[in-house]
This record gives sequence, C-alpha cells and structure tokens, in this order.
Amino acid sequence: MTKNAYIIVFLYSFALYLHSFRRCDRIKHMEEKLLTIAEAAKILGVSLDTLRRWDKSGKLVAIRKDGGTHRYYREKDLEIFSSDLMGLASAWIEKGAEFPAGFYCATSSVFNARLSRMEHELIKKPGFEKLYSLIVLVAGEIGDNSFAHNLGKWPDAPGIFFGYNLDKKEIVLADRGLGILETLRHVRPELSDHVSAVRVAFTEFVSGRAPEKRGNGLKLVREVVLTNPIDLFYTSGDAEVRIKGSNKEFKVTRGQNLVRGCLAKINF
Repeated sequence: MTKNAYIIVFLYSFALYLHSFRRCDRIKHMEEKLLTIAEAAKILGVSLDTLRRWDKSGKLVAIRKDGGTHRYYREKDLEIFSSDLMGLASAWIEKGAEFPAGFYCATSSVFNARLSRMEHELIKKPGFEKLYSLIVLVAGEIGDNSFAHNLGKWPDAPGIFFGYNLDKKEIVLADRGLGILETLRHVRPELSDHVSAVRVAFTEFVSGRAPEKRGNGLKLVREVVLTNPIDLFYTSGDAEVRIKGSNKEFKVTRGQNLVRGCLAKINF
C-alpha cells in the first residue's frame, strides 16, 4: 500500500471509531434516566435560571442530546454536586454563591427541625447508639451559636448553611454573619484579633446581656469533641481550630484565608 492509502485507511478507521463511540454514548444516555432541567431544579431546590448559570459557568454542567439545546442531568451528577458540602458552604460565605435550597436554614426553628431530622436518621444507623446525641449536641451548639450571635444583626444574608452526609460521617455548618471577633467585642472590647477572640469563645464563659450568653456553646463543643471520637474544624476570620485524631489537643492558629462569618466541619 502507498503512503496515501495508509492515511485513507487510518482516517476511515478513526471515523468508524468516533461513530461507534458516539453511538455507545447515546445508548448509555438512553439506558440511564436523564432528568429535565425542571426536574433537576426541583430536586436541588433552585430556579431554572440558576441551573442555566451553573451550566454556563461550568459549576454544574448539563447534558445535551445529539447537540441539541435542551439541558438534561444525570441523577448521579446531582448527588455528587450536592455531596460537596464544604465546597458549597465555602463558596457561599466567600462569594455569596448559590447552593441547593435544602441546605439553607433561614431561622433557628428551621435549623432545629432539620437537626431533629438528622438525629432520627442517626438513631437508625447502626453503631451510633452512644454517639448520636453528642454529634447532635455539637452541631446544635454551633448552629445555635450562629443565630444567637447575629440575631437582628445579619450583615446581608440571614440564616445558616447546614448540610450533612451520614454515609461520609460529615456535617458542615456556615454563616455569613458578623463573626466571633465582632460579636465578642461588645462584651470584651480589648479583643483585637480573630485568634484571641476564637480562643476566648472556646475556652471561657463569656456572658452577655440577657437573654444571650455569648461563647458558652462553643466551650461545650470543645469539651465534647476533645473527649469523644468526633473531629472538628472551625474557622472565623483568619482563626482556625482543628481538633482531630487520637491524641487531640485544642489549639487556635492563624490561617491563610480570611473567612467571613463562621464555617465548621464535623467528622465522626
């Protein structure tokens, strides 16, 4: 065969491969159920325009059949997207990014209702008979702390992010509130940096005017986490608390990022 003949055979074989690949991909899409954009929006609790924006930005890319314009989604892709709790919470407090509505608790009553639901789910999981109440306590204190500190003083978005994945043994909470330093300065005006403020919040009883008691909840969180198989990451401003592993110790360090409000991740 001549050189040109080899090239023609190669191109023909490659074209057959592409055709076969695209056909298999179409068959795969036919076999797995694809959700319409309206169905996906209902599952995530967001608007159609939000999904269109996420598709254009690459945050949650839609599927288009045979080069069409209609957007479709795999249910598995929605599950994977929603499972990145830390990423969703971080993007919200840093940039005000949208996230699935199921993670949003606008009021403390909504938060406590979702906390009760998580407790019931934990009770049903084997192996958590002795630990579930402490996990709920830690998450509850952190969430309640956010509402107590920002009651009537939310800078922009009221409420908190509260998401959990019990299979991954992970809980994430976040708020876009004032942060620990700004809150404690009302009763401890000598506090000048985030690290000192977070250390006080986790180690001292700091009583504000009734009915609020600032800081007491986080002190209880520290005591529970230090003495049980629960790990905690907590940050406010540039202060970070990491309590994890078998030889736990409480330490507040200065991180590289300046976090608005508070962000916490609980692992168990």
